[in-house]
Amino acid sequence: MRTYTLLFLLFSFLVSANNEKKTVSTIEEVTVYLTGAQIKRTTSVNIKPGINDIILHDLSPSIDENSIQISGLKNNSIVSINFNINYLERKQQSEELKSLKNKLQKLLLERSNNDNIISGLQKEQKVLDNNQQISGNNTTLSLETVKQISTYYRERSVIIKNDIYTITQKLNDLHKNIDAIRNEINTLDDHTKEERGEIKLKLDATTASNLILEIRYNVNNAGWFPLYDIKSKNVESPLNIAYKANVYQQTGTDWKNANIILSTGDPNTNNLKPDLTTKYLNFTYGNYRRNNTVNRHGYKYNPTIRRVTGIISDSNGQPLPGVNIIEKGTTNGVQTDFDGRYSINIQGGRELSFSYIGFNSATIPIYSSSINQKLEEDVSALEEVVVTSYGSSSLAGRVSGVKAKRMQEKKEYNRVVETKEEGITNTKFKIKNKYTINSNAEVTVIEIDNFDMKADYKYYVAPELDENAFLTAKLGNWEQFNLLAGEANIYFEGSFAGKTNIDPLATTDSLTISLGVDPNIIVKREQLNNFKSKSFTGSNRIINRGYKISIKNNKKNKIHITLQDRIPISQNKEIKIDDINTSALGYDTKTGIITWELNIPSNQKEEKQFSYQVKYPKNKRINL
Repeated sequence: MRTYTLLFLLFSFLVSANNEKKTVSTIEEVTVYLTGAQIKRTTSVNIKPGINDIILHDLSPSIDENSIQISGLKNNSIVSINFNINYLERKQQSEELKSLKNKLQKLLLERSNNDNIISGLQKEQKVLDNNQQISGNNTTLSLETVKQISTYYRERSVIIKNDIYTITQKLNDLHKNIDAIRNEINTLDDHTKEERGEIKLKLDATTASNLILEIRYNVNNAGWFPLYDIKSKNVESPLNIAYKANVYQQTGTDWKNANIILSTGDPNTNNLKPDLTTKYLNFTYGNYRRNNTVNRHGYKYNPTIRRVTGIISDSNGQPLPGVNIIEKGTTNGVQTDFDGRYSINIQGGRELSFSYIGFNSATIPIYSSSINQKLEEDVSALEEVVVTSYGSSSLAGRVSGVKAKRMQEKKEYNRVVETKEEGITNTKFKIKNKYTINSNAEVTVIEIDNFDMKADYKYYVAPELDENAFLTAKLGNWEQFNLLAGEANIYFEGSFAGKTNIDPLATTDSLTISLGVDPNIIVKREQLNNFKSKSFTGSNRIINRGYKISIKNNKKNKIHITLQDRIPISQNKEIKIDDINTSALGYDTKTGIITWELNIPSNQKEEKQFSYQVKYPKNKRINL
């Protein structure tokens, strides 16, 4: 009876297997989001009346099963859809990758042979050394024989050492070639799982027919991020901006000769709206910590970043020493130095976490090789908080050179974009040409647009924070180009001037881009000697502060430069700011920011001064 049961099960399995159709499908179109991608495949299948089992095989192992959509069914219906991993099927390697691995094996064999040759030569040298000692103790040898043996030992030893040296040099070259090929293999190889994904469809058909099915699904481990090339010939020329998309994917499946659509949408964003309810106050025990607001930023993970540097400061722009910076998902971390500066080598993580006692922590994507971050004070950790309407200084952070503001001019999308579709929540760029984007560590660069924009050039300096003069370009009508937050390479007067960041999400009125530091403008900020004194009046301490700022224009032409400094604002009634003396017309009493707009001729120098007095209780300390 057991034998019949096994035969019946085997027969049922074979019948079921024969009814299953393994179908080959091709990738026709890929919509690449800022994080993730949607794949569109097509396949042709012949179906018969009744139940049809169709298997779409050799797919990515990282498909989101809930995102699978099937169209082109005509009057037929889907009984079930399942996504599985086939652990027996393996991804086929590319011919280029096979060739590199074969070459690596040959080099490894050659290295092993040379290692063996050196080992043999060293053993021969040891034998010669031992025999030479034995011959020296043998008194029956004639002088002529000793000379011959000595000559042989000497000549053979020299040959052995020369051979070892030559082979060692060859081994050094082999090591370099092996490392280079391994690096290339690591770039081209797919480090995702080798197992293949399968979508199993069970269709109920009324009649026999041929169907052209469209299958869409979402995958992770893919995305794109913007990168800009900003070029300016001189301060009289318009600014040229090349808007590029850097596309990456490690989904386990190559996208071969596919139509590419770039979308500014992000399917991984939390789309649940917040629910604001009544807040009730009551007494608490211990430290009460409020929930942090979800901050909106447009920066996305950039997988090409290998090292990040920056400055961490408080809300007033003062550097914070000892801030902990951790690469999330790793044990890799550093601390800021006395000036708030840090540098961290990236080991594969996607985010950096910033934490400091008394301040709210921050976590942001690794989007640029230069990331400056402000940390806000954790008011919930304070026993008493004095809140005023002054807010934080608007001067801090200007030195980064990036401010998002509004623009006024348009050029048309005339490069590689076929169509540009602006939806309610995102923009899509359909690329004209088809692309092959392999599943590996390489990044494919696609130029979305290239346009000139009229720019208002001027210099900016805030010497309390940085005595370098930054050349900036103020742009108009930038909204029409759908720029995203990202890193930019700066080229000025034909030379690479460094990197900056573009942040169009800031809520100001124009976009100002830093074009780098001009070494021909010398800025010096000095404290005046007659304002260094401290004195006491009754129970109060009085501090006088005065500064002189000098700017020397060593360029061949006149410059316009915006100079900003600041006078502190009191947030406590016991701290008083008096005797403010400044020659600037642009002094904001609410923020304390002083602004001078200066026109300095070639080879000329200009000086500005300001001073103030601070009075506070002598038994207390302030952060002056």
